[in-house]
Amino acid sequence: MWGKVGKCGNFILIFTVPKPIRVAMRHLLGEYECKIDAKGRFMLPSALKKQLSPGDQERFVVNRGFEHNLTLYPESEWLKISNEVNALNLYNKKNREFVRYFFRGASELRLDAAGRLLLPRSLVEYSGIGKEIVLFAYGNRIEIWARETYVSMLDNEPEDFSSLAEEVMGKAMQSSGGEDVS
Repeated sequence: MWGKVGKCGNFILIFTVPKPIRVAMRHLLGEYECKIDAKGRFMLPSALKKQLSPGDQERFVVNRGFEHNLTLYPESEWLKISNEVNALNLYNKKNREFVRYFFRGASELRLDAAGRLLLPRSLVEYSGIGKEIVLFAYGNRIEIWARETYVSMLDNEPEDFSSLAEEVMGKAMQSSGGEDVS
């Protein structure tokens, strides 16, 4: 809180104004099946749109994912991630290669008047998207999968998910000094 002090006769007046609060984007969550039309347009589900802050509901960046899927970022999140990538040392060959592949195909998207997003044809082809897609939202991103590819990936679930969780999250918990949550 900060305030202003003023004097009125024998009284001292103190006016307080709350400090502006910076609202972080909520973590996205959910799995949504959608149809895509022949032009590559799909409706952003209202339940997913409601999770986005008002400033992030209309402008996005779509990019190639790591497993032949696409990744959709709200524009504000894309700016943060691309700033991190742009901070890499470009005198390092591996960094340059990563930057090229990371930005390859990245495209700005805006919701149209009907609430649809239009995916670039090259990205639709890269990801093998047909008429049905799955939007898998987590953290600050939305993965876009061809429905068949997504179902196939889930069918190939690790035999021992418990061991995978221990390997991935156990190390993360140890390095952050957190408690064992098992």
